[in-house]
Formats: sequence, C-alpha cells, structure tokens
Amino acid sequence: MVGRVCQFKIQLKNIAPPVWRRILVPERYDFWDLHVAIQDAMGWSDYHLHAFRARRRHARSITEIGIPDFDEFNDGPKTKTGWEIPITDFFDDLGFTCEYEYDFGDGWLHEVVLEGMLLREKGTRYPVCIDGARACPPEDCGGEYGYYRLLDILSDPDHEEYQDMIAWLGGAYDPEHFVPDEVVFDNPRKRWRMSFEKLT
Repeated sequence: MVGRVCQFKIQLKNIAPPVWRRILVPERYDFWDLHVAIQDAMGWSDYHLHAFRARRRHARSITEIGIPDFDEFNDGPKTKTGWEIPITDFFDDLGFTCEYEYDFGDGWLHEVVLEGMLLREKGTRYPVCIDGARACPPEDCGGEYGYYRLLDILSDPDHEEYQDMIAWLGGAYDPEHFVPDEVVFDNPRKRWRMSFEKLT
C-alpha cells in the first residue's frame, strides 16, 4: 500500500510580512506528531505548551487538543490528548482550518490549513517542508509587540539596545531567512518519550 500524505499550510497570525510554511506529513499522524512537525518547520524550539483548537463540521463547540492536565486540577474544559487523536478525525476535507497556539505567554497563533491529500512519493521520507517564507520570531521575545520592537532595534545598529539585543539573541538574526531544505524534522515518538514517558 502506497499510503497518502497531507499537505498543510501553516501561517503565523498577525505578523506581516507573513511567516509561513508548507509541509507534507503522513496521513497516519496524530496531533502530537503534527505539533512536532510544525515546531520543526517553523523553527520553534518546543520549550512551551501548545494547543490546537478545531471545530468539527456542524459542531457548536471548539475542541482543544494538546497536552492534558496530568494533575487534573483544571476545572475548565479538558484538553484532549494530542497523541491519542489522529489528524484525520478533524482534517477530513480540503480547506479544513484550525488554530494552533504555541507558548501561551507570548501567544503565537498559527492558522493550519489542509491544502491537499497526495500519494506518497517513492524514496521520499516524510515529513518534508516544500515551501515557506521568513524566519519565525525568536523564542521568548515577548509576543507580537516584542517581536516588532526587536526588529526595530535590529534595524538600527546605533540604537542604545542594539548590542544587548544581539547578545540576548546569541548572534545575528535575519527575519527574512528561510530555506525549506534546511528544515530537519525530529522523530515525534522520540520527542514524546523524552517529554512524557515518566508522566504516563
């Protein structure tokens, strides 16, 4: 059986010019696997919590999918466990869109759109990033406001905070740089074991 892959476009909301990626992932992926692929394609470091928010066709409420509250102290709506839900439970039609949030402090919101269902190509290892533009914002830069402030400072080498910002970044940061072939995808099962095996 050849199998299929899902083509997704992921775009960071409220940022212009846009930061976006186009990736192909196996149809068998669950939401944890998709999370890891998005992290790797965007350039995030997966230091923070995340959640997908999706509404099934004809459903009234939004389902939140991500990392469950292992302590069960949260009395609010329960987050569904990402590694237990296949992406095809929601992404069952072309154009289906959901929201993906990374880092609830900085609040990076992404739009995730299913663009296509394709046959796997022989000899290709998935996931793969096939297109995109611009670097994602640096981790912990303070959300949208902090990101634009960072760009403003970096645009002026004479700015009083320029050297401090370069030191904080650990070197130069080019917001325009993105090359799809440079994306390296981690094994989502390995990432899961490193993060949760002891908790479950």
